[in-house]
Amino acid sequence: MAGKTGGRGGKKSVSRSSKAGLQFPVGRVARYLKKGKYAERVGAGAPVYLAAVLEYLSPMVELEEY
Repeated sequence: MAGKTGGRGGKKSVSRSSKAGLQFPVGRVARYLKKGKYAERVGAGAPVYLAAVLEYLSPMVELEEY
């Protein structure tokens, strides 16, 4: 058949960070949220949002002079 690819191979995994357009690791933030027992359940959007906030705030902390 035309246009059909054989087998399961060839599909490359895409990280949640790259899907969200972030540099901070969304998977690691999710893992820390789950292991930290901050809540019984952690939604799918929570680590993405938190990673985006951390990425936004990190240059401000870096440029701050003490």
